[in-house]
Order: sequence, then structure tokens, then C-alpha cells
Amino acid sequence: MTDYFEIDFLDVECRKSGDAITIRYQVGKFWYIHVVDGGFQTTGDSIIAHIKEYYDNPTHINHVILTHPDGDHAGGLRTVLENYRVETLWMLRPWLYAAELLHRFPRVTSVDNLERFLREAYPNIAALEEIAIRRGIYIAEPFQGAHIGEFAVLAPSRQRYLDLIARSECTPASDAKGPLIRLSSLLFKSVAYVSTLVRAAWGEESFSPEEVSAENEMSVVQYANIANTRILLTADVGREGLNEVIGYAPFAGLPLPGVDRFQVPHHGSRRNLSTDILDRLLGPRLAAPVERGQERFTAAISSAKEDEAHPRKAVVRAMIHRGARVVATEGVSTRISQNAPARPSWVPAGSLPYPEDQEKD
Repeated sequence: MTDYFEIDFLDVECRKSGDAITIRYQVGKFWYIHVVDGGFQTTGDSIIAHIKEYYDNPTHINHVILTHPDGDHAGGLRTVLENYRVETLWMLRPWLYAAELLHRFPRVTSVDNLERFLREAYPNIAALEEIAIRRGIYIAEPFQGAHIGEFAVLAPSRQRYLDLIARSECTPASDAKGPLIRLSSLLFKSVAYVSTLVRAAWGEESFSPEEVSAENEMSVVQYANIANTRILLTADVGREGLNEVIGYAPFAGLPLPGVDRFQVPHHGSRRNLSTDILDRLLGPRLAAPVERGQERFTAAISSAKEDEAHPRKAVVRAMIHRGARVVATEGVSTRISQNAPARPSWVPAGSLPYPEDQEKD
């Protein structure tokens, strides 16, 4: 049998973008189904319907992966866990490391208290854990170096994940945050970064100096080479995590630069990327645009049609600067594949045009 894969970026249509990805692939005699994130809670039924219609109505899912605890990624997985026999749920549960972390939280007096605080801080993870335990689903840790079927986890490393818990605004005051009890309880919020659009020449790039949240940096990044195609799924990871990915890639058999199917992080946000990171990950900017049909790789973006903030024009430009065909959900589910079974009712996703302007801070 010929190896193949099909990765479906499902339409998570809301005023805010979300991620829900289903994957079916075959390597040798074996085939697998993965679900990576589940969008919002209302997305769950759409995931079930998609798997039934396009993946031959299975009763078993090999792997379900929660990349990080945000509600636009975790919500719909509750429905998946309740409706399928799932072999393994992959997610990181911060309370498992409470004893190891306790010294980082000077205002917390016991391991039990820290466990309770962390469960309250991450209710989406706690809800999935409850369902998995009740249904007898094994829960595994997707730390750097783990293998999820044909996919290798490139980030986060265990130590960086623990540091992110201590840094998070969702958790109690720690030695990484100073004396405040909870940053999320402050009476003020940081001022949103304001951008304006400006005309830009080919090759010019503009990324935001702001960082992503600690929760986004916790994102599980996965790599696989299936049917001689290099696939990188990034969830909402930021620059810190992508630098970790670049450093670890050789140990996972991923020579860089060079990716054939690339999930653009965080719905096409400018806060997750930089020119340097993209040069090392995807290759340097080209001197001129490639002709349509001659693109070097596919860049996929999960972005809701109603979400005016995503994807950012600067990010779309940066992908095309490196020879990408850029596709986005924008109200319609999108499949990227290699050697996959035909879907007569589907048409190839249209590629996004090159923006002549971009955001400028």
C-alpha cells in the first residue's frame, strides 16, 4: 500500500479563531486517526460529523492531542472523548508537577494547595482528565522527544514547560512574577498593541514586538515525515518555543530549513514569528515571487472568517516571501494531503493573494 496522509483544518467559525485538526494517515500496513485540538465546545459535533463522513465512520481513534489549555483548542475535545474509543489522550497536566514546582510559589503553603490552584487555573484540562479517567482512556505526556504515532514532539521540553507554569498569569504568584498574588486579578490590563497598515515592497517584513502568553508557549509542536513529506504542526507556539523546535529538529530527523506542510502558528498572528526564525525554519526570503503552481511548500492557517484580526497581512506576506502557497479556513474546512483518497465533493482550497500592505507598529 502507498503511504498517504490527509490533514483537515476544520472550519471553527466564530468571532474568534480556533483550531480543530483531524488527521488520517497510512504508513506501511497500518493506518491511524489523530485529532489535534477541538476548537470551542460547539465545534465537537462538527469534528464527529467530519470523521464519520470522510474517515469511513470509525469507532476508534488512535490519538487525541490537546496542544495547550486555551478554550479555542480544548472545548470540542470533550465531545470527541465521549463519543469514541480513544487509545491515548496526550496532554500536559500542570498539577502533576506540583511537588516539583512548590518552591517556585512562595505564597502557596502545600503541594495539595498548589494542585488545587492549578486545577482551578486550567479547567479545560481538568474537564478532559475527568472524562478520560471515567472512560478508561490512557493519558500520556507530550514532552519533547515523545512519539505520537508517526509524529515526534519537538516542543515543549519538560523544563521549559515547568518554567512556563511559573510564569503564567493564570497561576499563583511565583518567584518568576514577583510579589503579586495573581496578575490576572489586577485592576488594569496591558494596552493592546495598535497597528496600522502601510504599503510595503516585496520582501519587507514586520512582526510585533509583543510576546505570546505562557499558555501559547506551552503548545505541543509535532513533526512527521509521511509519504516523503515533512509536516510541522505548531498550534499557538511563540518565538521561544519555535527556537526550541529549531534547536531540537536535528535530533528528530528534521533538517532545517525545509518544511513541506506548515501550520502557521496562532491563526497567523504577528506575535509568534520573526524573520530570523522563518529564515531558519522555512528558508530565506526569495528575490522574487514564485509562479502560481510552483510553490515550494503549503502554509495552512486556521482563521475564522469573522475574526478580523487573523491572519495578519504581514504573516501571509512572510510565507509567500519564502515560496509558500498559503491557505486559510476562513469559513470552509481545508485539506492538505499527499496520496490521499479522493473526495469528489471537495475542491482544492484557494490560495491567499499576496498583500501589498502590512501592519506597522
